[in-house]
Amino acid sequence: MDLTGRVAVITGAGSGIGAAAARRLASAGARVAALGRTRDELERIVAQIAEAGGEGMVVEADISVPAEMERAYRQIERQWGRLDIVFANAGINGTWAPLDELDPEDWDETSAINLKGTFLTVKYALPLLKARGGSVIVTSSINGTRVFSNAGASAYATTKAGQVAFAKMAALELAKHRIRVNVICPGAIETQIDENTDKQNLEAAREPVEFPEGAIPLTDGRPGSPEQVAELVLFLASDASSHITGTEIWIDGGQSLLVG
Repeated sequence: MDLTGRVAVITGAGSGIGAAAARRLASAGARVAALGRTRDELERIVAQIAEAGGEGMVVEADISVPAEMERAYRQIERQWGRLDIVFANAGINGTWAPLDELDPEDWDETSAINLKGTFLTVKYALPLLKARGGSVIVTSSINGTRVFSNAGASAYATTKAGQVAFAKMAALELAKHRIRVNVICPGAIETQIDENTDKQNLEAAREPVEFPEGAIPLTDGRPGSPEQVAELVLFLASDASSHITGTEIWIDGGQSLLVG
């Protein structure tokens, strides 16, 4: 799974799955554009890549703002002149609340980042990707694809389901340009995203249910790691997956099969 000579952009690269993927793709030889909204986090990741002998660059942008994403890809083109891999990973959990208590503004924010942001990430990459073909990988979730029992997660789950539909549409449309589009659906992964989730009065929306102790069968309840997800990203970014497109892959240790 050698990526020498290829250029990858990773959104949400400052932490969690994005950071692990940035380090892993760089270690496989890719030049990595670490894109996000927090410059100091991105600089830390790019420094780690450089320390390991790789090459990276900071691209500061908000994926939900068209002008910023257009500028981001111009920056990548000026620096490296090509693009081969797009990991549309950035997203938020947003606000989780019963439907009658969920503010329209909170719904819009989750949709703007998770769904519109994915669209913009892919749209503005296409002029570069079409030159040689490449791989697009989208981070969705077990929520909205296999799991529907997380109370109050309507906005989040809807955007995650929408990402899968978008990826399948894009996979067929872009196949003639030799661009593959696939989706990863992580379950519980050790990241900081839950710390940024606004959960409001979820007991009012939750259906009572009891699961066996340890809701992740493969690991007796232990969550996965960003590095494990990064290995899947590397596979989908590389020629090892050259005949795979329009496919979602769950990486959750069997969690979604139990709690869905």
